[in-house]
Amino acid sequence: MTGSIGSTVAGRVVVITGGGTGIGAAIAERYAAEGAHVVVVGRRVEPLREVERTVGAHPVVADAADTDSARAAVAEVLSKYGRLDVLVANAGGHGFSSVGDTDDAGWEASLRANLTTAFTMARESLPALIEAKGQIVIVSSLAGLFAGPSVAGYTVGKHALIGLTRSLARDYGRHGVRVNAICPGWVQTPMADDEMDEFASHAGLDSREEAYATVTADVPLRRPAHPSEIASVVRFLGSGESSYITGAVIVADGGSHVVDLPTIAFDHAGM
Repeated sequence: MTGSIGSTVAGRVVVITGGGTGIGAAIAERYAAEGAHVVVVGRRVEPLREVERTVGAHPVVADAADTDSARAAVAEVLSKYGRLDVLVANAGGHGFSSVGDTDDAGWEASLRANLTTAFTMARESLPALIEAKGQIVIVSSLAGLFAGPSVAGYTVGKHALIGLTRSLARDYGRHGVRVNAICPGWVQTPMADDEMDEFASHAGLDSREEAYATVTADVPLRRPAHPSEIASVVRFLGSGESSYITGAVIVADGGSHVVDLPTIAFDHAGM
């Protein structure tokens, strides 16, 4: 099945970077459950093997930001399956400091992890995606729309992913390739768990659960997302069900982005 025809993902070949844990692993599970051929890409073999064991995904150890490594990963996918229908650019991380506290190495690492991974894998996948009239789903973040405290590199990288999404959609829509981005808010992943543990320690909270409750207290849905909820949105964008959507930025944040910051005090005052 190619491109925008039909809603099923069964039989499609889906490549997920950062596929070994968290959101990436949940995306792999969702696609595999519907009969897709799933390939998980990452630098650490152990998490990839676990996803292979649990959902049957094919693991490929590769650095998505490195041209030769990304090219070899795509070549392996094409050798094994003969096609590539969906690329989910999910790899990310790094960049958790303010501008003044970010050295050159930290800046380069944040952009490499959050932006170059998506750019390089998209570029190397484009010939196969054009042939398949496929889709790219780029996992940005709420940090791609707003700025949190002391996360300069991460914020800049995630903002840039939205520009990459729009540029790809503009240039390759004529070839039948659709490209969309998703911006999750808080999601219960191993990376977020670590952040909650650190936050709980600094804020004098008793548990990780209390930390999650605190950081989502002003979110309309009052909770973080489960990775499977983000995977559902990605699956929609990487299927024929979204056949006339490209260049879009889908926010999946429990409603955080609709909250007017200056009026939060009214809620806290019980008004």
